[in-house]
Formats: sequence, structure tokens, C-alpha cells
Amino acid sequence: MTEPIRCPWCGTDPQYMAYHDEEWGVPVRDSIALFSKLTLDTFQSGLSWLVVLRKRSDILDVMDELDPTRLAHWKPSRIEKVLGDDRIIRNRAKIEAAVNNARCYLDLAEAGRPFSELLWSHVGGQTMVNSRTQECELPGFTPESEAMARELKSEGFKWTGPTVCYAFMQAVGMVNDHRVDCFRYKACS
Repeated sequence: MTEPIRCPWCGTDPQYMAYHDEEWGVPVRDSIALFSKLTLDTFQSGLSWLVVLRKRSDILDVMDELDPTRLAHWKPSRIEKVLGDDRIIRNRAKIEAAVNNARCYLDLAEAGRPFSELLWSHVGGQTMVNSRTQECELPGFTPESEAMARELKSEGFKWTGPTVCYAFMQAVGMVNDHRVDCFRYKACS
């Protein structure tokens, strides 16, 4: 059986290929799932996504499934404890940002602003479909990701710059950046 054509970035690592085939670019609308994914993307900053992917289940286990309601109540002692767990990415600034962002998430919810609506508003509520033929065409950020980053910053979020936001937008299907020859392109459009 012939392997399907995939975006080259996922290479031949089975875990990376499965992520590409099953998750990347599939629209996510659930606010808690979006918060979790955005948090994982903040952990990716400066690292390969494969590093985060390999540690994802441990990050979820150690960090209360990245549930914003639970994370928002973390005290400094809990952060210190987590920093000692070598199963996760032990970056104090990123962990503190996750706790801060959980509190911001709850503030938005309390104000009646669903996180999903806030995020999806930056693409008009529907997936932006690109027609990329080469990986070199992928930008590091876009006007939409810059606008999302500005809005998140204005709401108090940390570690959510335009590049993090664009990677997040690609991952959760706000943007379809599968190459046009990739077998997932049509399914994610």
C-alpha cells in the first residue's frame, strides 16, 4: 500500500505523523480544549512541537489536564512542586503563564465572553483555507495572529505572541495550512 502524501514537516516519526493525520488542522470549537491547546503551544515556544507532543500526556497529567478552572487556583507552592517533575517542560515562566492565563480565561467566562468565540472571531468564525504548495510559503505569523495576540494581551494573557497564536490557529483548524497535495487538505477545508 502506498503511503499518502503528507505535509513534509511531520517527517516519518509515527507519533508526529499520527498528530498530522488526526489532529493538526481539525477545527476545535470547545473553549476548554482550545485553552488546553493554546497552553501547549505556549510550551512549544522555542522548542520543536515534537518535544511537546512527546511530553503532552505527562503535561496533562501533572498540570490538571490543563483545565483552566483547576489551574487558576494553583498557589506558588504548587508551581514549585511541578517545577521538580522532569516529565514536563520545566520552564517557570511558561508554567506561571499557564496559571495566569487560566485566571484570564475564567475572567472572560465570568464576563460572558466565551473563549471559543473570542478566538474564532479572528478568522470570521470559519476556517481560513490557504493554498500552499511549499513549506517555505508558511508564514511565522499573519495579521490575524497579530490581532489575536493583541487581544489576548489586552485581556492579560501571557506568552501568546503572534507566532504562538499562528501555530495555534493552524493546529486547531482556524487556518488550513496543509499543503494542497496533502491528503488532509480537503478534509480540513
